[in-house]
Amino acid sequence: MEPFNSYLNFNRGEILSNCNIVVRHLSDMEGMYYDLEATQKIINEDDRVIYKVYNIDVPEKYGHLQHCTSIIYPGRVGDEFHMTKGHFHAQEDTAEIYLVLQGTGKLLMQKKDTEVKILDMQSGSISYIPPYWAHRTINTGNKPLIFFAVYPGEAGHNYGIIESKGFCKLIIDKDGQIKVIDNPNY
Repeated sequence: MEPFNSYLNFNRGEILSNCNIVVRHLSDMEGMYYDLEATQKIINEDDRVIYKVYNIDVPEKYGHLQHCTSIIYPGRVGDEFHMTKGHFHAQEDTAEIYLVLQGTGKLLMQKKDTEVKILDMQSGSISYIPPYWAHRTINTGNKPLIFFAVYPGEAGHNYGIIESKGFCKLIIDKDGQIKVIDNPNY
C-alpha cells in the first residue's frame, strides 16, 4: 500500500475522497430504539437518515489504522435521541479514539458485565474507548454531531450483541432535560 492523503470538509464532516460511505436510515436500526411504535411510525412516514459514516479505504488488517468521520443528525425517536447502532469490536482487546469536530452528545459505553460509563462529547473533546467496551454515540444537540475516529485495522465490528440486547442504559429527552434511564427492554 502507498501513502496517501484524504481530505475532510470540516463544516459538513464529509471525507471527500478515498472512502466508503455507510448511510444508516431508521429502518436499518429497527429494534435499537425502545419505543417500537414511534420507530415504525417514522419509518412509514419518511425513514429518515439517522447517521452517516465516511470510512477511509484502509485494509482491515493488523498494522493499519482504520479512520473515519461519523455524522449523527439531530432528532429523536420517541424520547430517545438519534444515535449510532453501537458495537463491541470483533477483536475485543482493541481501543478507539473519537475527536469531536462539532456538535454535542454523549458517548455511552458498556462492558459485558453491564458496567457503564458515559462521557460528554463536544467540539474539541477527545474520547478514549478502552478495549472490551461496547460504544454508542448519541446526538443530544440540535446540530449534527460530527466526530473523527481512529482504531486498529484488525478491530472489526460486532453488532450482534447490541442488536439482540441493546445497552442497559438509555439517554432520553425528558421534559427538555437529558436523562439517563434503565433500558426497560434489557
